[in-house]
Amino acid sequence: MTLLWNPQRPSPMPYDRYRPFHERVHVPATADRSWPSARIERAPLWVPVDLRDGNQALAEPMDTPRKHRFFDLLVRTGFKEIEVGYPSASRTDFDFVRHLVTSGAVPDDVTPVVFTPARRDLIDRTFDAIEGLPRAVVHLYIATSPVWREVVLRRDRAEVWRTVRGAAEHMARRAGDAPGVRFQFSPETYNLTEPDFVLELCDGLTELWDASPDRPVTHNLPATVEIATPNVYADQIEYAHRHLARRDAVILSVHPHNDRGTGVACAELAVLAGAQRVEGCLFGNGERTGNVDLVTLALNLFAQGVDPMVDLGDLDTVRATVEECNRRPVHPRHPYAGDLVHTAFSGTHQDAIAKGFEEHARRARESGVPESRVPWSVPYLPVDPADLGRTYEAVIRVNSQSGKGGSAYLLRTHHGIDLPERMRPEFARLVQEATDASGREATPKELYDLFRAAYPADGEVRLDAWSVHEEAPGRHRFVCTLRTGDRAGDHEGTGTGPLTALADALTGAGHATQALEVTHSGAYAFAECRVNGTTTVWGAAEGPSSLAASVGAVLSAVNRAGVR
Repeated sequence: MTLLWNPQRPSPMPYDRYRPFHERVHVPATADRSWPSARIERAPLWVPVDLRDGNQALAEPMDTPRKHRFFDLLVRTGFKEIEVGYPSASRTDFDFVRHLVTSGAVPDDVTPVVFTPARRDLIDRTFDAIEGLPRAVVHLYIATSPVWREVVLRRDRAEVWRTVRGAAEHMARRAGDAPGVRFQFSPETYNLTEPDFVLELCDGLTELWDASPDRPVTHNLPATVEIATPNVYADQIEYAHRHLARRDAVILSVHPHNDRGTGVACAELAVLAGAQRVEGCLFGNGERTGNVDLVTLALNLFAQGVDPMVDLGDLDTVRATVEECNRRPVHPRHPYAGDLVHTAFSGTHQDAIAKGFEEHARRARESGVPESRVPWSVPYLPVDPADLGRTYEAVIRVNSQSGKGGSAYLLRTHHGIDLPERMRPEFARLVQEATDASGREATPKELYDLFRAAYPADGEVRLDAWSVHEEAPGRHRFVCTLRTGDRAGDHEGTGTGPLTALADALTGAGHATQALEVTHSGAYAFAECRVNGTTTVWGAAEGPSSLAASVGAVLSAVNRAGVR
């Protein structure tokens, strides 16, 4: 049916080549699903897989020094279970695991994870790599979905189970009675595998490995390639959560990828559905569109008032280390960590943020609490950049799209010049003209230079000398030598205050002036004046005293009116 409000028409793309998820895998109906109303109130166990899964996706895989720097970063950040490699896949991975063992680099509270396929010789190589580690998780995997069984493995369900069981038995023999070795199993391509087959495999291994609450098995259920909306993955995880045997002896883990761009949503909904552990990479590195991003997941919890259980308070250092080790940049619009994620160019956004900062500072002053501890509520900024180790320097940046709030904010924060509210639109127009002409953003220094050029200290009209005194209460006399171009003359004026007396003197000299408002910010004064019948014009000046700055600001307005 064609909708009148939607003019889109069929595309020429061959969408009929692809099948929807419900034709590829059975997802049991869960009429009483609980995940939609659940809340995440505690961080899951985060398990970074950068050193294995992420490393496999790099054009230049990490060598041991780079891996060690990355491992140290993960430890400092607070990760307690870290996948450190695939020892049977390459000499480099094997050597790195041995390096961790022999160098004593693994703290007592960190458990390394190593990855192995279901092959006896590769399992042996894996156990050789971890020999000497007091704690380790040996992670067994095999692909289980129909397309893999039929196209790649050429084995039916029974043959896959026999392969897995044989591998698991050999792992148990190699581990012996070592209390520090635990087991993990991943039915690779879980999200395309029949749910009953997943339970058969996982429950069989739970029993074979004799898992118990004090020595649990980890069953890791990957969305190896995303196939559906995140709610489908959540249904699959909730089904497993409800039906796995010996549930108190099982750590239910997920490993989402990002093929549909919904890896973060899949992970969050999976945790709502019962997952206790999440594997991913810092900033989402990984094959194709990447693994789920643990930084985004952790800071999403942080932004909801939940302890992320890792320390990302120096996010720029974390990012720099990851970029150095991966040799690939983090996108400037990457959530939380990108160079531009706390930056506003739009005028309406800047105005809201600037007002939010002012209100935040006011609440801090009134409550007597440091700004760093006052509950955060600033428009457009879901978290305080300072909590992530970021400065406010780049929060507002000015280009041709910016408005009065942004320019005023930068002048105030970088140069201590707090423009009056009614003056800001005028200066913003000057900024927009300059940025329109240049086609680029204006730096804080360029804004300051533009301000000084727009409101010069001297102009066509200037004072060679002046004095003011109060002749009687409410009556002031302003005496000056006024120069207009090359002509100079002595003038005086009277008024209820020094500036009205100055305006009277200027009027007598042929520059009809009314000083409508004068305000101050630090050493600067700002004057809103009407000159020779003009609409209002602003002037600004710096001076050694409040009065001197005010006199200079009125003259600045007179000169600006003359050059309009």
